[in-house]
Amino acid sequence: MKKIKINWTSEKILILLIVLLCAVISCINPTFFTIGNFCDMVRSSTVNGLYAVGVMLVLISGGIDISFPSIAAFSMYSTVKIMLAMKYTGSFLLPLAMSAGFGLILGSVNAFLIYKFKIPTLIATLGTANLFNGILLTFLGSAQINTLPKGYSRFAKTLLLKVSSEYGISSIPVAFLVWVAAALIVWYILRYTMLGRGVYALGGNRVSAERTGMNLGMVHLFIYGAAGAIAGMAGTINTALKRTCNPFDAIGIELTIIAAVVLGGVKITGGKGSMMGTVLGVIMFNIINNSLIMIGVSTYWQRAVIGMLILVSTSITALQDKRSAAKLLERGGKEA
Repeated sequence: MKKIKINWTSEKILILLIVLLCAVISCINPTFFTIGNFCDMVRSSTVNGLYAVGVMLVLISGGIDISFPSIAAFSMYSTVKIMLAMKYTGSFLLPLAMSAGFGLILGSVNAFLIYKFKIPTLIATLGTANLFNGILLTFLGSAQINTLPKGYSRFAKTLLLKVSSEYGISSIPVAFLVWVAAALIVWYILRYTMLGRGVYALGGNRVSAERTGMNLGMVHLFIYGAAGAIAGMAGTINTALKRTCNPFDAIGIELTIIAAVVLGGVKITGGKGSMMGTVLGVIMFNIINNSLIMIGVSTYWQRAVIGMLILVSTSITALQDKRSAAKLLERGGKEA
């Protein structure tokens, strides 16, 4: 009888873990498997999911971006200030586009520094994070803004699904579609375009990518510009959903988002990763956070869980690479 071999990719492992985790949590707390809880998890995943799409691009290219929370804060706060000064009462599309534009400009600054001056991505984004944050707090303000333009509240109140439960009303906002759209666009670019191949090539082997004649300047501009634009949109959507504009809102989420992306199978040293894995990583991460609260575990343990997940997911990726290298050596030995 022929054995069936399963190719255990990161995505398949994550799906299995998600199913097992959901089964265990539902046994401990039956309210986990309710439509209301599902809606709450989708809602809480939307903003982090958007951040993860941008972070995934940077990690696949072999870089690390810790400036995206500062870009998000700068973009959303600047946009709110401008909208209030204009006494804008129109739709949310203009603030969303303006915030994405601010993010694109700030992300392009990262691209310029990293490509032109060959500054390590961690150092460059650490510097720009402090620079953007300093400019925001010094010249634009540090006070929380509670009165937002009407378009923000209309957007937040537009729902895809709304359900009532014994714990209150749960809903999935239309903002979820922005995450879906961003994920699909980036997935298509990475899978079917030369630009996407350039992102993977840059993360796999920069020297080889240069020798193939790729325009690495444009690749860098796309990676960090797109990551900045997505961060800008995520910051503004977060402001709309929370009905308040706080310049300190996104600060400190770097580790959480990077952990979710790495958990999704994106190689932290670059060259490997998928959109499906990233989405699954965000879902897995959100389920863990949600379940810790539901089963009564202290929220202080969340940081410990984040650290453990980074170590476990990185170890799994390293083992998979080791096995792949061993198989290649074995094949080479047989051919010789």
